[in-house]
Amino acid sequence: MPVYTVAPEEVTLEAIRAQGAGGQNVNKVSSAIHLRFDIRASSLPDWLKERLLRLGDQRLTRDGILVIKAQEFRTQEQNRAAALERLNALVAEAAHTDKPRRPTRPSRAALGRRKESKQRHGEIKRGRGKVAW
Repeated sequence: MPVYTVAPEEVTLEAIRAQGAGGQNVNKVSSAIHLRFDIRASSLPDWLKERLLRLGDQRLTRDGILVIKAQEFRTQEQNRAAALERLNALVAEAAHTDKPRRPTRPSRAALGRRKESKQRHGEIKRGRGKVAW
């Protein structure tokens, strides 16, 4: 199965200010990254686009644009790499298909062992009944 990754040209990256505590630096540096990926305009196969659009993810807009916000690191480069990594992980998750299950049957020996066990258990239970004098 081929591995699908998103081409960097299809992604829009925008630097924004990160939320939360950060000291004196927080109001001056835009280290968080907003990644925008237009699923419908991408070069991914149609079946994969449909799967991504059907994810029901809250990061997906009505227009089919996936927005990922990365702000866990202090540097813009690390946040950019984290956002791209999350996007590729999401695409890989949508592309994954489970192997179809092939139904199997128990062997004749296994069926025999099961019946033997049931009979033995029944004998034990019958032995617990009232004793006739």
